Amino acid sequence: MTPIQKKTDHELIAMCKANNDLGYSELYGRYAKRIYNSIHRIVSHTAEAEDILQETFLTVFKEIDKLANVVNFEGWIKRIAINRSISHLRKKKIEFSDVDTTEIVAEKEYDIQENELFETQVSDVRKSIDNLPQGYKTIMCLYLFENIPQEEIGAMLGISHNTVRTQYHRAKKKVLLLLKDKVYE
Repeated sequence: MTPIQKKTDHELIAMCKANNDLGYSELYGRYAKRIYNSIHRIVSHTAEAEDILQETFLTVFKEIDKLANVVNFEGWIKRIAINRSISHLRKKKIEFSDVDTTEIVAEKEYDIQENELFETQVSDVRKSIDNLPQGYKTIMCLYLFENIPQEEIGAMLGISHNTVRTQYHRAKKKVLLLLKDKVYE
């Protein structure tokens, strides 16, 4: 017996285009958890994140026929999910405001101890990020966890790159302050 070959994204997409339910369920099963995690980092409320996940996959599956030249299916879904998450925050009146007076201070010398503290316990970092104001949290999650460049984050949120950079640094300082209260062995 030969081992069962795992279907590629392109094969699953072709199954979806042929209205084969197996294609839909396998694509959902393959990507739902990772996409949900991306959404949940931006929208902390579990039920809202689940709703956005379902809406994202509904949109993707409705537009599956438009998928012809998408090289990275997961990246395409993730971008839709992130945009929906940001739209959701905007509907809740979360403001991403431009900073009028930029208080960007040149980074001090590299502080090894501060950097080690920042990289310590991932769960503590995530909890600290969850306690940030929503605007800071969104910018930090998009930059750190989704690897979206700050210029692109600014365009997505309708704010300047300097504002993104400033808010990211402020968020990082708040996280560091929360982490400094923790004692690590």
